[in-house]
Amino acid sequence: MESIELVFTILIAILFSGLIGRFLPWGLPLPLIQIALGFVISGVFDEGILLNPEVFFLLLIPPLLFLDGWRIPKDELRRDKAGIFQLAFGLVIITVFGLGYIIHWMIPSMPLAVSFALAAIVSPTDPVAVQGITRRLPVPRRLMSILEGEALFNDASGLVAFRMAVLAAMTGVFSLTQAVTSFVWVAVAGITAGVATTWLLSLIHQRINRYLGEEQGSEILLSLLTPFAAYVVAEAIGGSGILSAVAAGLMMSSLELSGRISPMTRMRRTAMWDLLQFTLNGFMFILLGEQLPTIFNEAIDLVNQTGHHNPWWLLIYAAVISLALTAFRFIWVTICVYIPRLISRNGRQSGIPAWRYIFILSFAGVRGAVTLAGVMTLPFLLPDQSEFPGRDIAIFLAAAVIIISLIAASIVLPLLLKGVAPSQEFHISYTNQRKMAIQTAYEQAADHLKSLIDELDKNDHLDKQFYDEVKTRLLAEFVNGFRLEDEEKNLEYDKYLAERALRLALIDQARSSIFQLARKKIISDELARELVERLDFDHIRFT
Repeated sequence: MESIELVFTILIAILFSGLIGRFLPWGLPLPLIQIALGFVISGVFDEGILLNPEVFFLLLIPPLLFLDGWRIPKDELRRDKAGIFQLAFGLVIITVFGLGYIIHWMIPSMPLAVSFALAAIVSPTDPVAVQGITRRLPVPRRLMSILEGEALFNDASGLVAFRMAVLAAMTGVFSLTQAVTSFVWVAVAGITAGVATTWLLSLIHQRINRYLGEEQGSEILLSLLTPFAAYVVAEAIGGSGILSAVAAGLMMSSLELSGRISPMTRMRRTAMWDLLQFTLNGFMFILLGEQLPTIFNEAIDLVNQTGHHNPWWLLIYAAVISLALTAFRFIWVTICVYIPRLISRNGRQSGIPAWRYIFILSFAGVRGAVTLAGVMTLPFLLPDQSEFPGRDIAIFLAAAVIIISLIAASIVLPLLLKGVAPSQEFHISYTNQRKMAIQTAYEQAADHLKSLIDELDKNDHLDKQFYDEVKTRLLAEFVNGFRLEDEEKNLEYDKYLAERALRLALIDQARSSIFQLARKKIISDELARELVERLDFDHIRFT
């Protein structure tokens, strides 16, 4: 029962963390607030949540990676694919080997394979943590898209490298040829499993909907189960469940463009995923804070294994690892920025000075949920039933690196972004695409209305002028509905705004009246919910 109470306490803490983040005037990052709340919770409950590491990983990671792959802008992903690939794969490989040897040099009692595993699991960055820090800062769109793309794919590359290092620690055997072959297989099998599983589930569901009609609950539940199905299928064939979840998200994004899902289902599905993302990320950081005392105590008990007697050496190790991670990012980003400049004049990636660009990318490499979830999957025992070497120390160092990276980014990024003006390149491109899309939709809608009117005119005897007036009004409402407040106003747009204000006032009053009738028990609450749902839909449509 106490575990259930702890889970509900964590959920309540997630709720309050959002309120605290909006209340504090200086913009304390949400992950740090959640870690602090988790630390408070640890003082209330004697025991934390004890989960099987594999189950823990399965429940938390696939939906987060799936959602990242689903929602990441694909045009920006294609545009910045070179920079994203260099950070997500090249930097991870350098970090795993370079930092692995540094950790083994500092802590000789930690086997080299375990050191590589720790280096691999702290290499992935967390876009949610970065967004929590930069939500009030003018981060250039280009930099943010690179950071999001890097986090999407270095989750996969870092976790695959982590699994391979753990396997080497368990078996005591490491072969570079076998490692490369295994990496290629798990990558290809994982991506294939993710794409195939998502496509197959979607195809089956479409066939069912064609004969039985769409069920909103089933659509939402299918999207929720898809990342878990993709993960399980990939793991069953020896592929990477992580890459499978990412590929499933990318595939779902492509399938969504078919437009077969009803608007209301999309609205509800989006709300469900927003809630799930906020909850899972909050759960991860609060769980980190809740387990910090236990992690620290267990690490202190084993501090003698590091060759020292003072537990503060653990914090020194964490600080060195954090500095090394930043140094590797700085060196790699510098190479990636300046080598294209030497080759071509078009190698510049951003409208801000190169040195500031490099420092922002270096300090924006914040670690978060994936690092914590991954490191907690370290096995407890080796195949011979002996304890897995360095497990508690590795968990502590990973947790400390997360906190240090969050604090460092919270201090440094505001200073680096001070005075940076928002980039106009994205705004211009977005505006042009927006105008083109609206114009194309307008022309095709006008043609479609004309054909419908011609068909209706044959079957009834309404006045032709009536259809023309309706067509003109509908097309005007369509165009005005996409106008922005800062666009140049004209008389027709002013009329539209006035009509919209009256329409929204009508909807608000009608909604209040329905609630009042339900409170007085004149109508049933079921009918009230049905009517209010319809009014809510109209309210969203006209706002």
